[in-house]
Amino acid sequence: MTALSTGTVHRPSAVGLVSDGRFVSSVAEINEVRAREPQRIGELLANRERRPLFGDDGKLMIVACDHPARGALGASGRKNAMADRVELLDRLATALSRPGVDGLLATADIAEDLLLLGALEGKLVFASMNRGGLQGSSFEMDDRNTGYDVQGAVEARFDGAKMLTRIDLDDPGTVLTLERCGQAVTELNRARLIAMVEPFMSRRVPTKHGSKIVNDLTADAVIKSVAIASGLGASSAYTWMKLPVVAEMERVMAATTLPTLLLGGDPENAPDETYAAWSAALALPSVRGLILGRTMLYPADDDVAKAVDTAVGLVR
Repeated sequence: MTALSTGTVHRPSAVGLVSDGRFVSSVAEINEVRAREPQRIGELLANRERRPLFGDDGKLMIVACDHPARGALGASGRKNAMADRVELLDRLATALSRPGVDGLLATADIAEDLLLLGALEGKLVFASMNRGGLQGSSFEMDDRNTGYDVQGAVEARFDGAKMLTRIDLDDPGTVLTLERCGQAVTELNRARLIAMVEPFMSRRVPTKHGSKIVNDLTADAVIKSVAIASGLGASSAYTWMKLPVVAEMERVMAATTLPTLLLGGDPENAPDETYAAWSAALALPSVRGLILGRTMLYPADDDVAKAVDTAVGLVR
């Protein structure tokens, strides 16, 4: 798939332009609406077609796109793969149009672009909350909420919100991240929206040019992160986990009763190995499906539809 130089986004065939002209069909039109009719976004949110959380199989396949808001634009070995917004929207629209895809996780800019394109009709939507820890910054571990807040997710009539929860035992600032995430979990539970927590045990390691944040992906570390994250907030009734697929995944999933979606990250293994690991993990108790972004949107062969269909096949 290549970037669309014309500024036209290939919208899902199931979401054609409606006769009242509510939706747009090109990125140029998105810009025009944002400039002249910004109120249309609120109107579309208020009238967006919604759906039940689950179908008959009780599984979910969610497309994720919130990395750009942290300054993380790389995918599949390409440093600025996600920098072209026209191309990114085209890939997202393709992914959301595939059979078996249930919804989107994104920041407001991405979600509202796709909303204007009509790509979120009949889909679940999860708001991305904390994008303050910019990749490569001295304050990367400060995961404060610079995206959606709980009120924004409620007003948008979304189905839940997700928060990254990196825990560095050597960084005193981690307690502020935990406090903010705990408050968000409490507020989301009170609003009866899914509070999706993405925990990691993380640390800063030296590099040739300074340092970087590394997530510990051993089973013991993921289990510890789950134990900490599960206790956040005044209720866990609507709390879910978003977890990486790691070695000894059976032990990891034995550590929680909370519904869990598996994240894809930016895997280094061959696709067949990655798919095999996902397939095995999806069979475990508490696992409800996949929430994938760069893996599907920027596959090695650039065939987004094929990558999405493969992932859906694993879930369903």
